[in-house]
Amino acid sequence: MRNEKEMMNLIMNTAREDDRVRAVYMNGSRTNPNAPKDIFQDYDIVYVVKETASFIKDKEWIKRFGDILFMQYPDESPDYPSDVDKSYAWLMVFTDGNRLDLTVKEISHAKENVVEDSLCIILLDKDGILPQIPESSEESYLVKRPSQAQFAATCNEFWWCLNNIAKGLWREEVTYAQDMLNFVVRKQLEKLLSWKIGLMTDFTVSVGKSGKYMHKWLSKEEWDTYLKTFCCADVDSMWDSVDIMCKLFVDTAKYVAEKGGYVFNQEEADNCLLFLKKVRTLSADADSVL
Repeated sequence: MRNEKEMMNLIMNTAREDDRVRAVYMNGSRTNPNAPKDIFQDYDIVYVVKETASFIKDKEWIKRFGDILFMQYPDESPDYPSDVDKSYAWLMVFTDGNRLDLTVKEISHAKENVVEDSLCIILLDKDGILPQIPESSEESYLVKRPSQAQFAATCNEFWWCLNNIAKGLWREEVTYAQDMLNFVVRKQLEKLLSWKIGLMTDFTVSVGKSGKYMHKWLSKEEWDTYLKTFCCADVDSMWDSVDIMCKLFVDTAKYVAEKGGYVFNQEEADNCLLFLKKVRTLSADADSVL
């Protein structure tokens, strides 16, 4: 596997030798001083160019970076339409295990992007076209203090969407209930836990994508409880996970409300919990929910 020095030399020498490339910057975990270092870290590289068309047209030029095991052209996906005149990317995993996410950005678009992401580091600027930027930091990714409206909306979304999980489990529509549980309701709990961590740290940390670093600040008991909210595709185990999730949500919401000066709607929580309890014990031939 090529080491970091070898990869960066290849990336930078390619940019220096190609007149179409006027600047280079990097972002992602390799520019984050707090990110753990390991063999799976991507090289997130942006080439700043006058135009993108010639790069897109030449399907062979990216082979200079190594033998490609598999890759993706994200801007070619019909599911994610993009303005390829401004930005175009190649996501590549090489046969030696390295991954390079390489994007070419038109100059004006790059100028906006480089100031929006606090993890950017400018590696090369042939013409002095990029603005001065602060030292790389997690500033853009820190947990942000919520307003009362945001806190209330997150709680309401959590409790409201649980009714969809309840009816899905009663109907034994496991895939629907799993979707609601993991992609809607869980996100509200994740947000609440991140706010708790924010209050514990004066909002000076990032919990990472999908809360992957939350374990650094939560107690072992809290983290273990959170992990128990991930369940198998079985109705009973899913109900058990919902119960655990609700208790953790209430405990966390009360903490955030007390420490942050927010109002927690206990009545809303109690009513939803009553509804969940009723539905879980509802017979399959019931003719009324309550």
